[in-house]
Amino acid sequence: MLIRESVASVAAEMHSGTLYFRLNDRFVHTHSHKPSEAEVRSWKHSIPALVSALLEAGLDDVEMMIEYTLPLTSKRADVILAGVHPKTGEPSYVVVELKQWTEAYPDEDSPNLCHVAGMHTRPALNPIEQVRGYCDYLAQFNGTLDGHEHRIVGAAYLHNATEFGVSGLDDAGQSPRGRFFTGDRRGEFIEFLRDHLAAASGALAADALRNAAVKPSTQLIRVAAAEVRDREQFQLLSEQKLAYELVLKAVRNAQRSDNKEVIVVTGGPGSGKSVIALSLLGELYRQGRSALHATGSASFTKTMRKVAGARKREVQDLFKYFNSFMTAERNDFDVLICDEAHRMRLTSANRYTPAENRTDKPQVDELIDAARVPVFLLDDHQIVRPGEMGSEREIKAAAARKGLRCTVVSLDSQFRCGGSDAYLRWVLRLLDLEQGGPVQWEPDAKMQLTVADTPEQMEEFLEDRRAEGYSARMSAGYCWRWTTKIAPGQPLPADVVIGAWARPWNVYGERAVAGAPPSALWATDPAGFGQVGCVYTAQGFEYDWSGVILGPDLVWRDGRWVVDRTESKDPVFKKSTPDDVVAGLIRNTYKVLLTRGMVGTVIYSTDAETRAKLRELVQAEARTTEPVG
Repeated sequence: MLIRESVASVAAEMHSGTLYFRLNDRFVHTHSHKPSEAEVRSWKHSIPALVSALLEAGLDDVEMMIEYTLPLTSKRADVILAGVHPKTGEPSYVVVELKQWTEAYPDEDSPNLCHVAGMHTRPALNPIEQVRGYCDYLAQFNGTLDGHEHRIVGAAYLHNATEFGVSGLDDAGQSPRGRFFTGDRRGEFIEFLRDHLAAASGALAADALRNAAVKPSTQLIRVAAAEVRDREQFQLLSEQKLAYELVLKAVRNAQRSDNKEVIVVTGGPGSGKSVIALSLLGELYRQGRSALHATGSASFTKTMRKVAGARKREVQDLFKYFNSFMTAERNDFDVLICDEAHRMRLTSANRYTPAENRTDKPQVDELIDAARVPVFLLDDHQIVRPGEMGSEREIKAAAARKGLRCTVVSLDSQFRCGGSDAYLRWVLRLLDLEQGGPVQWEPDAKMQLTVADTPEQMEEFLEDRRAEGYSARMSAGYCWRWTTKIAPGQPLPADVVIGAWARPWNVYGERAVAGAPPSALWATDPAGFGQVGCVYTAQGFEYDWSGVILGPDLVWRDGRWVVDRTESKDPVFKKSTPDDVVAGLIRNTYKVLLTRGMVGTVIYSTDAETRAKLRELVQAEARTTEPVG
């Protein structure tokens, strides 16, 4: 939340000209980058329109919570109004989505999508559906609304639009949590505000919403079976919902007009790519469509087969690998959902491929050909192996070669790392994956970050968090040899040795060893704590607390990072792999490991000079061992 003030106070700041400077300063401090021109325009044109309506309604003392960050995510609602209900006296909340649009009309195939005159080349999410999603999400996760879901309503206010210009938007269906008003229905909007907010102070209601306990997040693995087989479990927001609706629209078009379309969804760690994938798979499965989920990750696919497909072979068979489509017929399926698509390879052929199936056909072409609507979900910064080539550029080029339409949706919010944009940017800057170099970590109340002085200290810290009911894992760069063959009855060898501290890598293979889970389940089975995971078992998963060991392959020297490829024991790096490729992949590896935690991260480096740099960046007051409240 950037600003929380009464309507009267916001109006005073607006008239003095200080409001927009304050919003800008708060935005930069909170997000570590400048606001976009579109956001600044919205502040200067939309907030005055809302404040004017509130003043005319006599709601001077209602609290305005501007750019309110939704719990467990970086997504922001434009304004939440907090006050007292005029009839019940209970706390009352109105979520307002502000739009400067003048004309918009619903998509003819999907009323949850709309087309905005002069703005978008592809459909946008209908603002009725957008604000409804915000309300539903808050009702699900904000503790003050638990059992009091009736206290929250929502409206989109299109203050520049006329009824004639946007009247079709209500095809999405209006409801208490999703309504819309235009400039020429300003009087109705004022009455709507008066119906839900009394002319009384909203400070206590705002306190209750702001300070409420956050209910646990819906972790993908825990609800995978219910999502696919029974009903929708996830509340998709904004661009997530847009991507979801665009895929369903493409499926309907393909069925009706023999159409084919490629859809690419890009986003950083925790932006909801796998949630979208599973939501789509569940909806299409329940509709009886032929849809499959595919990845290049053995751990993720095996986990989905075990968890989502428990005791139901039909569901297990929905989860495939990228190289499963070498012999597929053209348009064999309605939809192929390619999750973690950055892990695509140049071709599907490997040493186990029968000679009759070996071709030079690019894997991306096989995946596009296999379904009428191929969907690719990816993050360019999560490519961690030589030969992985899944990128937006490659997929768009492949679609263009085939003369196919390719729609791209970018997810600009994230739900991992406590929803902390600041932490994700800190990691990117730390590893020189974003320009500007490492910067000092400024605690943001969303994500906890601490630096350990020894591996023993890191493990003890994580054990304490587990005792409080959190999940936790330790992972490391691939800087120690991995014993892959273990005699029956023997314990896992302690391959990861740092001084007197020694722990085993996670199990190599599909069988549990001495109580340790198979590799595919290391991130999700509680017994995975005590073994050290690598990027190949951690990628695609999340846990509350993440302990990350930076090995000697990445050290800080003379004011910059130095990559020492000789310290890497990863067998995928061949002598022929160029140094710059290895350096980029090692940085991406640590980016993946550092972005697995939902609540906090503990970092330890085996190198003294690197630890000193990390301590400099993460000050003592941030390196707390206090439990998360």
